[in-house]
Amino acid sequence: MEPTRTDQHAVVELLDVLLEKGVIIQADIVVTVADIPLVGISLRAAIAGMAKMSEYGAEMSWSGV
Repeated sequence: MEPTRTDQHAVVELLDVLLEKGVIIQADIVVTVADIPLVGISLRAAIAGMAKMSEYGAEMSWSGV
């Protein structure tokens, strides 16, 4: 019996690598109307597993759980 590989396995492997290595996503959004900038939004998110985040000194508290 040979193991099969589906797209679902690829997603699991991608999530495993992202949580193990970590990734930072940054986006700058400007909402304009009639070529007039109205709102500017700057977003940054760090996604990583708990072990990787603790390596970089991120303090994690689970109060209320």
